[in-house]
Amino acid sequence: QVQLVESGGGLVQAGGSLRLSCAASKGVFSRYNMGWFRQAPGKERAFVGVISRSGSMTDYIDSVKGRFTISRDNAKNTVYLQMNSLKPEDTAVYLCAAGRTPVAEGRRVSGYDYWGQGTQVTVSS
Repeated sequence: QVQLVESGGGLVQAGGSLRLSCAASKGVFSRYNMGWFRQAPGKERAFVGVISRSGSMTDYIDSVKGRFTISRDNAKNTVYLQMNSLKPEDTAVYLCAAGRTPVAEGRRVSGYDYWGQGTQVTVSS
């Protein structure tokens, strides 16, 4: 079993940056592809991006391409989401997830076995 804890959220002005971290304990971190999702009030959980076990492959939704970057450090059991040029529509709770679904199928919520509790990101205009 893998336990995931996100951190790094907060309040930022539009155009600003934040870096989220997701630390994993228990389990073998490097066995899992790691996804980032977000959930705004009243909306369903939505895919943001995913990184493969080795970090060699990533996939993002179009609306964050060029602004968000996912990376991971398997030695530290941590995955990161660097968010630049933030927009008010990026406001949501951001959650990380671990799963063994191939990256090509990593946009599905059902493809992940373990989830963190989330961290709030609020972007003011």
